[in-house]
Amino acid sequence: MTPAEGPIALTAPGKVRGVWRGSPGERGASAAFLGIPFAKAPVGDLRFAAPVPPDPWDGIRDAVAFGATAQRGDTGITLIPEPSVPGEATLNLNVFTPSPGRSEPALPVLVWIHGGGYISGSPGSPWYDGRSFNRDGVVTVAISYRLGFDGFGHIAGAPSNRGVRDWLAALEWVQGNIAAFGGDPSRVTIAGQSAGGGAVLTLLGMPAAQHLFHSAWALSAALADVSRERARTASARLAHLAGVDATREGFASVPEERLHALQSKAAEPESGDRLAGVRILLGEGPSWGPAIDGDLLTQPTIASLASGVGADKPLVLGSTDDEFTMVLDGAARKLRLIPATLALAKLGVPRDVRQPYLADNTAQRRKGTAATVGRYVSDRVFRSTVVKVAGARGAAPTWVYRFTWPSPTKRWALHCLDVPFWFDCLDDPHVAAIAGDAPPRRLADAVHGAAVALIRGGDPGWRPWSDAPGTTRVFGGAASAPDVVPDGYRSVRALV
Repeated sequence: MTPAEGPIALTAPGKVRGVWRGSPGERGASAAFLGIPFAKAPVGDLRFAAPVPPDPWDGIRDAVAFGATAQRGDTGITLIPEPSVPGEATLNLNVFTPSPGRSEPALPVLVWIHGGGYISGSPGSPWYDGRSFNRDGVVTVAISYRLGFDGFGHIAGAPSNRGVRDWLAALEWVQGNIAAFGGDPSRVTIAGQSAGGGAVLTLLGMPAAQHLFHSAWALSAALADVSRERARTASARLAHLAGVDATREGFASVPEERLHALQSKAAEPESGDRLAGVRILLGEGPSWGPAIDGDLLTQPTIASLASGVGADKPLVLGSTDDEFTMVLDGAARKLRLIPATLALAKLGVPRDVRQPYLADNTAQRRKGTAATVGRYVSDRVFRSTVVKVAGARGAAPTWVYRFTWPSPTKRWALHCLDVPFWFDCLDDPHVAAIAGDAPPRRLADAVHGAAVALIRGGDPGWRPWSDAPGTTRVFGGAASAPDVVPDGYRSVRALV
């Protein structure tokens, strides 16, 4: 099929032409519209500006290739394949639909926000292709946003939280245009993993975003909630490293590549103490990410959720059991003779927390100090957030899960391992590196099926935590083990 024969959809700025995967009308066929701009290229005078809607165009715009990404260059081997695409027009999105132009009945919509620690990542991953959701009657959208300092750094004279504003602009685009792709703007679910999961929770707790979606799923959410003081300090240090004033004009005089190269160093302790940097990350989260600006974000996300923001929206959230434990596999021999209590003390864990935490993690402790410390890092950054958010939501409809299936190639139920199961894309060739040559089909059916159930019906299919606190769906346990347990996150209670 030639590009000229591809499906056409009418958006507010103009017509776009996508590409069919499969023959129109046959079972499993869907259409992809790639690289559609939802805002003008953030360059020149718009580099540090709020997103601006794209100019209208005449004729039909081809949407058959991924748009430019805010992620630049070769990032090396990553757990999720997320390619970088050169170009300036980085504020774009991809739409995958089984029924472009369909009006009745309109289909529910999934909007995916990629992760990458707020400094990397790309919506162009083959894992984020919506074909399996399309098969199940869900229109899928994957969005981009500005990253790192360009997206989140404090700049005097520039709008705050530009990356957050990009999320909002993309969701506004969905509200105004998704009907042209067969989607129902009144049934939008937002979802994301890692920083993308943090984005989901940030939006859920943001009053300005409430009209843009109706349910949410956060995988391994990494919240930022950067304080004003910390945001200003990191930006001032970046300006010093770049040799410019910490103003919009000063930063604008520095090429994007230069700021990108310096932003990691600017976020490190001035002492260069790597352990101190780890303590800061564990205690305060990432340096670049959504900041408490007094405008879009007036209080930390968990406090906002506790105040009732987003309480009308169903939420599913959870984590893998050993998000970052694999990071310490190479240090297992070196750490084997160091007591776990001492290792946790070095990370700044208070004495009154260390002992109960270790008592609740006896099984992990038997695997050695490296495994124990890795589990603590996973718990502090990700798994305790699950419990805090679920608790803050109170009676608001909230479901919690754990992904426990260990990777046959990476040993652990690690960060990102659940994503190909959630998207049901086990046939992608990149999956074998993280999930082996024979990832269990039944696990993908369970995880993806729960996602579809939330998107289509507002309920993933097990008893909510909000009805019985502690209730947790376990994905990947032994066949003889229960799928739902009464206290699935008991091992993190000392950290909550």
